[in-house]
Amino acid sequence: MRTIQAYRFALDLTPAQERAVLAHAGAARVAHNWALAHVKAVMDQRAAERSYGIDAANLTPAVGWSLPALRKAWNEAKATVAPWWKECSKEAYNTGLDTLARALQNWSDSRCGGRAGRPVAFPRFKSRRRSTPSVQFTTGVIRVEPDRKHVVLPRLGRLKLHESARKLARRVDAKTARILSATVRRDGGRWHVAFCVEVDRADRIPTGPNATVGVDVGLRHLAVLSTGELVPNPRHLDTAGLRTRRLLRRMSRRVGPDRRTGRHPSNRWEATRAQVARAHSRVANLRRDGLHKLTTRLASEYGTIVIEDLNVAGMLRNRRLARHIADAGFAELRRQLAYKTRWYGGRLILADRWYPSSKTCSGCGTVKAKLALSERTYTCTTCGLALDRDLNAARNLAALAREVTTAGSGSVAGRGANRKTRSSGQRAMKRQPGAAKAGQTGTVPPQGGTSHHGLVKVHREETA
Repeated sequence: MRTIQAYRFALDLTPAQERAVLAHAGAARVAHNWALAHVKAVMDQRAAERSYGIDAANLTPAVGWSLPALRKAWNEAKATVAPWWKECSKEAYNTGLDTLARALQNWSDSRCGGRAGRPVAFPRFKSRRRSTPSVQFTTGVIRVEPDRKHVVLPRLGRLKLHESARKLARRVDAKTARILSATVRRDGGRWHVAFCVEVDRADRIPTGPNATVGVDVGLRHLAVLSTGELVPNPRHLDTAGLRTRRLLRRMSRRVGPDRRTGRHPSNRWEATRAQVARAHSRVANLRRDGLHKLTTRLASEYGTIVIEDLNVAGMLRNRRLARHIADAGFAELRRQLAYKTRWYGGRLILADRWYPSSKTCSGCGTVKAKLALSERTYTCTTCGLALDRDLNAARNLAALAREVTTAGSGSVAGRGANRKTRSSGQRAMKRQPGAAKAGQTGTVPPQGGTSHHGLVKVHREETA
């Protein structure tokens, strides 16, 4: 199976090498800002001419937004805009133009309805202080040295790695991987290089190819498995909160920048800000490491994994829980499971976000109309089942996989709900002959079958 995979390594740069990387990142920012100003000026000019009543044939010629068009315009003006352009690699300017071309395309697709999700705003100019230094190399000499402790990049030369790159080097030497690009980026005060690699992965089978597990994520426990296993929530952000607050108070007592007066920050303020960035970077690394270990274990052990399609963006609007939800990383957990199940030969089933996994009894199937968030133990009034709320939800998710397996890619009858959950009495009335109306089938639509990526999305749509 051929797939695109990233290998990320930390760098140990000398002061001279760091200045060279910063120069390339600054060149990318200059190219991005110039091209954005050029596009924006032409757009404003055409809008003004339309307001004057000028017909479309006599308007100022439009500027192309594609990468080749922006690169052509930059090559014609770079001698005037950036007389020092020969000091940096052409890949630096291509990086800034490529990011702008993608941003303009996303903005255009969002306005025309061709892009799902939240509306995309018009691209903004990149600031020297607020933007993250980054540069991408797609051509030239990009390789890992035989000692596996150094990499070679165009114009930057030989850079030392903080750790060994043997995992990538072994694949490259075995001709099972091909490096497509390399991106140098600064995160949390440390420089990293990320290689985008086309990898030929061997076909694998999970340890339990016929095993199914339901995963219910939450805040009390990061994940509750249908097998009864409880994965604790490490709460890395709360653990590092004391040190982070101490550093922020220290930074507030020192002389920081002031745009109104043009005051520059002191060296002590800059040093403290770097410490804050490292503290947040450590939290992000710990969270990423824990999620990778959990998702790798699940994907390698179980042939079928069922999780809920949570509306994480909507959950983050809760100001009381947003900080804890962001710290848990629900969206990252789902993202990693999506591609790791393909790597290990399993499949991932997404239950519809309105599927009442917590309100449904895993024993008899009775659905409660209401279930308060404070009720941590689910008690069924029909069969008397009493167990943990999250474990009950995980078992319902695991049962959902059996329905999909039985029905294949067609329709399956099963328990489900839309935004308004019906009580068990209403569900019993629906089961009576002649009680169902047109459109109230309670089945999975045909589009809820298995895709070529091994991911099944189960829809549960019923009319209350």
